[in-house]
Amino acid sequence: MVVAASIALVQILAARSGKPSFLALSIATIGAVAQTAVGATFSAIGGAAGAVADVPKYYSRSRDLETQNAALSAENARLREELSHVESDAAIARISGNVPDGIDANTIGYDPEAEARTITIDRGSLAGVTVDRPVINEDGVVGRVTEVGPIESKVLLIVDPASRVPAVVQRGRWWGIATGSITGLQLQYVSQDAPLKVGDLVVTGAGRTFAAGLPLGRISKIYHLDSALYQTATLEPAVSFGRLGKVLVVSR
Repeated sequence: MVVAASIALVQILAARSGKPSFLALSIATIGAVAQTAVGATFSAIGGAAGAVADVPKYYSRSRDLETQNAALSAENARLREELSHVESDAAIARISGNVPDGIDANTIGYDPEAEARTITIDRGSLAGVTVDRPVINEDGVVGRVTEVGPIESKVLLIVDPASRVPAVVQRGRWWGIATGSITGLQLQYVSQDAPLKVGDLVVTGAGRTFAAGLPLGRISKIYHLDSALYQTATLEPAVSFGRLGKVLVVSR
């Protein structure tokens, strides 16, 4: 009763003064805070429920994006592969104009056991390839055809130990023989009188297989032996045999 009388007195005094009482303000504040909290709770619950409901939609969209990304990656890989052939195709096209009977071919294989330094090309007798035809690319001599099938052929590279090619040091026209070796390519049987220099270009001499003047490589090291009848030099091959792509089979 005392508390009730006190509350009533506070309300009466506030009414007489024309202002809201402290008690009314407190109750209103508490109510507003409670209403805000309840609203935020229901809003959060609604948002969570909406997010749960959107999960299948987001999952489907993610799968679609993954599919599109895989398709784009495959297309990108295909375009890169095509681009890698453009330079090689253009190089063969440049020299094909000077070799009207040339047969362009792709390198499709090599000896995996490295018993012989050979490659396989995708042209054979059906395309006009015959044994002993020279094989070149834009950089120089690749090798010669040793085996021919209907649709593919074997090419013995000039860096194989069984390869022998008549060679000429272009500066001075000194003759020798370019032979394959474990380290690559050597120039042998060059006269002791020849003033060989590192960097000299060595080309083919006219022979049974190759026409004259095709690049073989450049001298990278010279062996001087006073007791030897001939000079020997190591050649840096003109052709990069580790990345053969397009080649041209030409007439003997």
